[in-house]
Amino acid sequence: MAAPDSIKPFSPEETQRILHHLQQPAVFMNMTGGWPVLHWTAEHLSGCLGDKLVRFRLGRKKETNTPLFETQCSYVEAKLAHFLSWTRDQDGTDVGPFFEYPKSEYWAYADYKYIAILFQDQPSMFEDVKWSEFGFEGRNGRESTLWIGTEGANTPCHLDSYGCNLVLQVHGRKRWHLFPPGDTVNLYPTRIPYEESSVFSQVDVLHPDLRRFPAFQAARAHTVTLQPGQVLYVPRHWWHYVESVDPITVSVNTWIELDVDDVARVSEAVTKAVVCALKSAPSDDNTDDWLNPTEEGVASHNENMQNVNLAVRASGLCHSKLTQDLWDTRPVKRDSRGQIRKNSDLVRDSVPFSVPFGPHLIPVRCQQEYSSETRGMTTKDLEVKSSRNCNVQSPDDCTTSSDAAQRTGLVQGKRECSPGLTQCRPCDGADGTSGNSSEDYEEPVHTTITTNDLLDCLVHPDIIARVTKLLLERHTGRTTTPS
Repeated sequence: MAAPDSIKPFSPEETQRILHHLQQPAVFMNMTGGWPVLHWTAEHLSGCLGDKLVRFRLGRKKETNTPLFETQCSYVEAKLAHFLSWTRDQDGTDVGPFFEYPKSEYWAYADYKYIAILFQDQPSMFEDVKWSEFGFEGRNGRESTLWIGTEGANTPCHLDSYGCNLVLQVHGRKRWHLFPPGDTVNLYPTRIPYEESSVFSQVDVLHPDLRRFPAFQAARAHTVTLQPGQVLYVPRHWWHYVESVDPITVSVNTWIELDVDDVARVSEAVTKAVVCALKSAPSDDNTDDWLNPTEEGVASHNENMQNVNLAVRASGLCHSKLTQDLWDTRPVKRDSRGQIRKNSDLVRDSVPFSVPFGPHLIPVRCQQEYSSETRGMTTKDLEVKSSRNCNVQSPDDCTTSSDAAQRTGLVQGKRECSPGLTQCRPCDGADGTSGNSSEDYEEPVHTTITTNDLLDCLVHPDIIARVTKLLLERHTGRTTTPS
């Protein structure tokens, strides 16, 4: 008889099908019981890593109306033992390079740490992470990243260009603020700082400057506080801002390509070529630190153009008849390993399927009335109260944080939402007035247009999509009427 913690609500095959059909963020419950990775506290990891140095990003805790991008943070390389001593704030303890950063003023984050590199001399630790139970055969910690942070540690609001994410919360809690792809216009996308696989928002989503970014009032935040043992699914192109809410948090992420849109690769190649060309040109206003630390370096223009040509050829569109409207072109379907999916898989996926939301799979919703599949859950915000092994007994064990809408600063009153993600809309202010009072109006200030201003327009997602369409039309020799 199998041990109780080995019984999972979904088989690997069922989980794969759920992931393929999920169109919104959702939390998997009771799927990680028995995973050794749940013992990866900061203390345990410190013992495993010993004297190995880990790079930490540090940011000030002060509240601002602008995002703190990674290019604006301080960095130190330290042992995890130094990090733990620093978090305990004990006089006389060895905190290594953290001594320059008072804990009362700074948070620290060891993020994007590839487990395959961290534990290359301890490969047995890879087996502590069992993504194979989510249907990804052979996938474990080797294909994952490790994140260790203090309270207040955060990543700026961004979307991932290519794939989706599975996030396992190991220790402590992290709060996720997610926005659907349709909110891109409300989040004021920017490519500075530049990162090939990410697009950042110019808005501080917790403390938005609504004078500069008025459209953010229409953004639809879906907020969840992830508990230890729970796994969050973040679909492709969903914006997310992540913050640690406990003294120390540990999580493990794996990035997955379920459906790869080859046209998106052309768009990214074009974006990189344009950004690097303009930011590499010497000028008086090109003095900012524009390349995100996660990028390896600046490629030459020749290399970038080679990548553009490779992406165009790989898209497959150049060898077939271009449709009248490229926007409607269906992307090539690939599996989790990047292989083109078989016809049998596509036929199977065409069969009607209802995602089994319930006590073991909980949707992360906007502040709204819950639909029938979540009836019985509370309406506060999905902050699931559970033990380390996520032994939730019923949907009533799931509650949500009541201050979620207020913390995101979306509107100054209530929100009205109908069932379904796309039906959420902001209401008028609590005093009966709209968010844009005529008394708040100020004459626009005319300032000099900078290189970054120009880039924000040139590589805006809508513009890049149009450029990509024209580029592919040119390559095929077929010209269509601009839409």
